[in-house]
Amino acid sequence: DVQLVESGGGAKQPGGSLRLACVVSGLTYSNWDMAWVRQAPGKGLEWVAWISTSWTPVYIESVKGRFTISRDNDRNELSLHMTNLKIEDTAVYYCAAPRDHWTSELYRGGATSWSEFRYWGQGTQVNVSS
Repeated sequence: DVQLVESGGGAKQPGGSLRLACVVSGLTYSNWDMAWVRQAPGKGLEWVAWISTSWTPVYIESVKGRFTISRDNDRNELSLHMTNLKIEDTAVYYCAAPRDHWTSELYRGGATSWSEFRYWGQGTQVNVSS
């Protein structure tokens, strides 16, 4: 069975930092693009960071310069280092394996749906408040 297990969420004040981690098992990790997606209360699903099999990262505009996605193919791990957190970053964050490799058509300002992902984890909550 494929499993994606996230960890590292929590509560932070604006300006703080968090590092999310995801351990993936049951698939050939190095063959898959990976992404972090989030869902805030009352809002649609949004991919925030995407990393290709060749380690090329892509970010939505609102997190550029603040979030860093990385992958470790030896450990089957995906991470998201989040800095200068903002209240609007509050959401459940999911580690996800996209069905397709990255193309610019997938950007859409971050708008996405679960149908574009083959696997995802249970999510980890990030709360940013003062």
